[in-house]
Amino acid sequence: MTTELKELLDSNKHWAAETESREPGFFSRLLKQQTPQYLWIGCADSRVPANELVNLLPGELFVHRNVANVVVHSDLNCLSVMQFAVDALKVKHVIVVGHSGCGGVKAALNDTRTGLADNWLRHVQDVRNHHQEWLDTVPSAQRVDALCELNVLEQARNACQTTVVQDAWARGQEIVVHGWVYGLHNGLLEDLRITAASAEQVGPAFSRALSAVKLRYDRQRLQSAD
Repeated sequence: MTTELKELLDSNKHWAAETESREPGFFSRLLKQQTPQYLWIGCADSRVPANELVNLLPGELFVHRNVANVVVHSDLNCLSVMQFAVDALKVKHVIVVGHSGCGGVKAALNDTRTGLADNWLRHVQDVRNHHQEWLDTVPSAQRVDALCELNVLEQARNACQTTVVQDAWARGQEIVVHGWVYGLHNGLLEDLRITAASAEQVGPAFSRALSAVKLRYDRQRLQSAD
């Protein structure tokens, strides 16, 4: 076994012992059930550890991650996670979380070839293309983060439009979809205010959030020009 892997296993032993010491019986209780209230759909980036960012223990946050936090109707992996979270675990909140400086978003923005992931990032390029005219007005230094936020809004709307969420709303189940962005530069999560608790709220919530994002970047651009 390599030294690096041994360090991981040793760290795991330390973490397990520390957790059990802090909360005796924690793993015994965890074995019997998991009752998370939240489904986190985030980026696979190693700098964005979901549980740690919101200070939740194992069993308190259900997590799905992929490159650039994409939610598309052809991704059976993501949809299966969503269905289990919503139908079996009865989570109350689905949170799509992007992050500043996302490498996948940057590649999509600049048409950078990365390999097989190029096909996956076509979904983010679709977001870019849809908002290209406005993105061109954003200073180049801020354009990646602007697209990161637009991508969160579009993927959160996609989550709302999945059969999983639509069926849950139709049967009266409490599910609220949100869109957040994480700042690598400061460690803080920001609510982008796309919050929908019913099918009727999706369109207005998306429009308000989109307007707010664009207004914020437009103000920053005007201020920097003064």
